[in-house]
Parts: sequence; C-alpha cells; structure tokens
Amino acid sequence: MALIVDLPRNESGIATALDVLRQKLGEARVETGQALREQHGHTTTWLRNQPPDAVIFPQSTEEVQEIVRVCAEYHVPIIPFGTGTSLEGHVNAPAGGVTLDMSRMDRIVAVHPEDMDVVIQPGVTRKALNTHLRDTGLFFPVDPGADASLGGMAATSASGTNAVRYGTMKDNVLALTAVLPSGEVVKTASRARKTSAGYDLTRLIVGSEGTLGIITEMTLRLQGIPEAVSAATCSFPSVKDACDAVIATIQYGLPVARIELLDALTVKGVNAYSKLSLPETPLLLLEFHGTEGGVAEQAEVFGEIAGEAGGTGFSFTTREEERNRLWQARHDAYWASLGLRPGAKGISTDVCVPVSRLADCVAAAQDKAAEMGFVAPVVGHVGDGNFHVLLLIDVDNSQEIAAAENYIGWLNELAISMDGTCTGEHGIGQGKAGYLEAELGAGAMEMMAAIKRAVDPLNIFNPGKMRLPN
Repeated sequence: MALIVDLPRNESGIATALDVLRQKLGEARVETGQALREQHGHTTTWLRNQPPDAVIFPQSTEEVQEIVRVCAEYHVPIIPFGTGTSLEGHVNAPAGGVTLDMSRMDRIVAVHPEDMDVVIQPGVTRKALNTHLRDTGLFFPVDPGADASLGGMAATSASGTNAVRYGTMKDNVLALTAVLPSGEVVKTASRARKTSAGYDLTRLIVGSEGTLGIITEMTLRLQGIPEAVSAATCSFPSVKDACDAVIATIQYGLPVARIELLDALTVKGVNAYSKLSLPETPLLLLEFHGTEGGVAEQAEVFGEIAGEAGGTGFSFTTREEERNRLWQARHDAYWASLGLRPGAKGISTDVCVPVSRLADCVAAAQDKAAEMGFVAPVVGHVGDGNFHVLLLIDVDNSQEIAAAENYIGWLNELAISMDGTCTGEHGIGQGKAGYLEAELGAGAMEMMAAIKRAVDPLNIFNPGKMRLPN
C-alpha cells in the first residue's frame, strides 16, 4: 500500500499567492531556499520528502489570518509546522503550497497558578514551558520524549510516558484559539474546567492534524509538582511476563505515573548508548508521584506484583540524578537502537490495544519481525496498551522498504483485530492513512469528511492527510 502520494499542484495559484504575500509581508518573510523547504517537508520520519514552495514564520494570529486569506483566495495549500518531530508525514506538502512555521509564536501569555492553567502561543516547547513554570510549583505533564512544540502536540493529540496517569493532550487542553480555512478566528472554550456549552470544538481541533484549523493560542491544564518522585526498574524473563506484571499493576489500581517496557534488544542498545549495565532482558521502568511515604509504598507494592510475575532485580530510587539518568536513557532509546544495526535508519510505528491483549500483541509483533528477518526493538507506554516497534532497515534497499511496509500493515491490522487502534499516539498523517477506514468504518470516515468539507471546502489545510473521501 503506497504511503506517500503526490497531489495535483495549482502552479499559477501558488505563484500568484507568493507574490501577494511578498507584497504584504515583505520579500524576506516568504522564504524559498531549498534546504529550508526540504527541512519543513520532511524531518524525523523515513517517508519521502515533499517540500512546500515557501516557508513563512508568522508572529501573530493576525498574520496567520492574513496568510490564510491570501492562500484561500488562490486555492493554495497551507501546512502548519511546529518543531517537525512527527513520524507519519504530517508536515509533508504533497500538493506544494506554504508551510507556516509557528516557532516564533512562542510567548507564554499568562500563568494562573491559583487556577492551575496557563495560556500560551503554539510555538512554546514542552521543556521551555516547564522551565518557566518551575518556580510556581506547577508543571505540564504530557511528555512525548521529544521537545516538541505544544501547538504541534495538540494538533496530533500527543501523549507519551506520563499518559497513564495524566492523560494525553486531549485531556489537558482546556481551550484554544484557531484560524479556520476561511480566515475566521474561533475560540473554542473558556478557562473553566468543564462546560456543557455546545459542541466540543476544542477536542475536534485537538488531534485534527492541521486539517481543520491553525492553532494560535491554547489554555493548558497544569499539575502540581509532586512532593516526591521515585523511579523503579525490574527485569523479566520474557515480554509476556513483563506485560502480565503491567496488567496486574493496572488491575490492582496502583497509581503509577509512568510504566514503560523495553525489550531485550532495546536494553542492549540503551546499555551501549547511555553507558548503563541493565540486565539485557525485558525491562519495566516505572515512576511514582506523591508523598515521600506514598511513593516508597507504591514502589514496594509494585515489587511484590512484579515478583509474582517472575520479575527479578527490582530496585527503586528517589535520587533525582539517578532518576533523570534512567529516563534520559529511555528518551534516547530511538538513537540507542540505531546502534543495533549501524548504517540503518529506523521506521518507527506504533499501535495500541486493550491492556488485556498487550502481551499477545507484543509477542506476535516480535515473532513476526524475527520471521521476516528484521532487527526490530520494541518499547512501549504499556500502562495504556501502547507500544512502538522500530524497524531498522537500509532505506536504499527497495526490498527492505517493501517488507517494512508489509510488516507495518500487518501490525496495524493485528491491533485493529484485537479491538485496538493502528496508532496510539503517532497519528494518521500519511503513513497510517490507509488503515483508518479499516479501524473506524466507512460511516465514520464519511462523517469526518463531511466535517472537513464544511470547514475547509477548498481543501487547503494540510491536504493529503488521513485520506478522507471527497
């Protein structure tokens, strides 16, 4: 199944729109250098580069409005861009057009400590926000690993290691301001913690991957920095044993903040890359938040659960330096895994299944990868049934690429057959677009297409993503 398609280009419209935008914004603001365009057409993923015709760095909602109105007049595609950390071709420009790089809209507008929320522009990154919040005793918990922009995280409904306790972006965005394809500005909600007023427009735009609106401001829910944090590690004889421990932990109701699975291959790569000496067997890495006594008790209870599932070498620590070292190693797992096959590039794919099916799905994924001859380390945010497989391939070898596409398709279908999803957090973009209908059905696809047609009748916002019917 072809993951990347080229769409018809509106050559004359693009040329005219760029001329008009140069007149309105200034020649230097409409950047057309090849290297910059390629950077914005494709970043961390292996999918083919489809660069835009120009890149513009807007600095206000009003500028976004102006750019959108010009592009709408001449039927020119617009692709929003955060920091480019997405993995499924979300920022490619299959019909050319204009990329809006939102990185210069990076102002923290207002912090409301008493209400535990913050108002920001979309270019603020996760780490920058938490650095700014440090003295307030608050933090923003959604952590996808990469230092992504929060606007991009909202657009793709990102999650990550803390999702099992704090939820995903859709749970942590209270309200947003967005520019629609018509150039109209909408505000989706207030700062109130709950509302029954009308359609949930906030969640409609969160996760819409830039196809319905360009986010220019957000109100985010914050959490209190916990009094104490402990990290724990435990090794297991097999992935099934580790997954059984996860299932038991969730069913017990233990309030874990993070619970991550690293298979033996990943641990091997992490040991070499991060200079660790973890046993090279499947590993669970956990974190607990609470009071000093609470996190110690939670870790001890998990140790008992893990022991019953065959876990060995259980240990936990509250020392910040040791915790940070372990979690940095987890966040570096992608780069560490590349060392397992020097010279190869990684194709990262994810699925999510009900936790009760997690062990079966992970084991089947590993067996299939071995059968097809792949070096394919597995990591997962297993507390919510989400895991990633990284296929290490020679991207100049067409046979390996074809085999990787077949594997990804098989894994997507397996997850769907287990009443799961083809993507727990990567999003659809281009790479997963062929599996959306199989998961949701034709009726749901048509409903989404009807919303897209109503909001964006010219199909200028991030066209070619999710492959919604015309």
